Amino acid sequence: MRPPSMRYPTDPEFLFELEPEPTTDTLTSYGGVPLLVRTCRALGVPASVARHVHVKKRSRGYDEAAMVESLVILHAVGGDNLEDLTHLREDAGLPEMVGHQIPSPEAARQFLYQCHDDRLIAAAQAAVPAGHVTYVPEETAALAGLRAVNQDVVREVGRRCPDQRIATVDLDGTVIESHKRDARVAYTGDRGYQPLVAVWAELDLIVADQFRDGNVAARQAPLPVAQAAFAALPETVREYYFRGDSACYEQDLLHWLADPTRPGGPAGPIGFAVSAVLSAPLRLAIAALPAAAWEPYGVSDEEVLRSCADVAFVPEDLHAPKDARPLRYVAVRLERRQGTLFADGTAVKYFAVVTTLEDWAAPRLLEWHREKAGTIEHVHHVLKNELGAGVLPCGRFGANAAWFRLAGLTHNLLTALKRLALPPALLTARPKRLRFLILQTAGRLIHHARRTRLRLALRAERFAWWREAWAALLLPGPG
Repeated sequence: MRPPSMRYPTDPEFLFELEPEPTTDTLTSYGGVPLLVRTCRALGVPASVARHVHVKKRSRGYDEAAMVESLVILHAVGGDNLEDLTHLREDAGLPEMVGHQIPSPEAARQFLYQCHDDRLIAAAQAAVPAGHVTYVPEETAALAGLRAVNQDVVREVGRRCPDQRIATVDLDGTVIESHKRDARVAYTGDRGYQPLVAVWAELDLIVADQFRDGNVAARQAPLPVAQAAFAALPETVREYYFRGDSACYEQDLLHWLADPTRPGGPAGPIGFAVSAVLSAPLRLAIAALPAAAWEPYGVSDEEVLRSCADVAFVPEDLHAPKDARPLRYVAVRLERRQGTLFADGTAVKYFAVVTTLEDWAAPRLLEWHREKAGTIEHVHHVLKNELGAGVLPCGRFGANAAWFRLAGLTHNLLTALKRLALPPALLTARPKRLRFLILQTAGRLIHHARRTRLRLALRAERFAWWREAWAALLLPGPG
């Protein structure tokens, strides 16, 4: 038993009192945000926005670059709706550090509205072929401008990482649940939207995205997204690869990837691996393989045996070029041990991958193809759960598309900050950890002799790499 006079730190009463008046010091809860903003400016984002995004109709108010920068800050610090801008506006030190005030929720909403055009939606609906209901509308000039800004960021990061000569593009869709009035039902049964995202796997950069209604299947016209992804890659890249699931098993995309003279893309080979749709003829060809054709693949366990094999299969494709070489198909077989069955009542399951990588051993090819789950699915998680893409701001399609694209731009800027300036130990840090270690660092702005200094609450060892990061992010010169 403790003496009556002894006090524990967890006793109910605190050792301080609340002052009734707020402090007059210029304080900030976001002392690390200038590192992100410096990354943004070092990569030329404000100049890129000035070139590509033009929505202002009056000279007063926020320019496009300040608006984009503010929304990037909002995503980065954990805001997931426009009303969170009000909280940022209450931080006295933030506008002094970044050089401009944070816009109001209404001003930001009006900016996003400029990325929407009802006429483009109506035109897409009118062009839907008979018997179809889904469509992907053309992007507004403002939304296309944001795409160009992101492409400039990707190329600049690639220029600063010249040793990265290989680019593997991973393409996949994701469902964002939403109960907006115009949201459509996706294949999951949830109402929402289903954007496509393409990622440069080696650098963890989003190279393309396309916002879509929830009822638009990922397999509907993925080629334009793939073309935009490869077009965004810098000239330093020398080897090209592509990975996708069965949504990418679409003939126009496969023909384009397999064609070394492909229009609207890099010349030469693109090594790709795409999950094949298991049609009845393909299933029969796999089932007919002799036992000697199969070899162990992956890690078998006590219940399931895993094996793989090349399968001679040429699908009926009336649109294939006459001189096109047949693609390689690699089959995967899962067998239940001791006669037990899978949940669907079968003892054997088959999968297949189609590829142009003829010289790769089947197990290596399949393992490489599966690695996309650690890239594209990771990016989907970050966008929806650690940035603001999982909560769409309004009911206007184009505005939501811009919000999603700005979340992708934020992801790329955080990736650039990690790769170009932060210690290697933080290269895999997600936004949540970067907030904890960097962005949400307390600080005080000190005004003396017509100068402003930021004093951060940091230990000496953290301040050392902080200063190194600041010096590594060189800003472009005037003009």
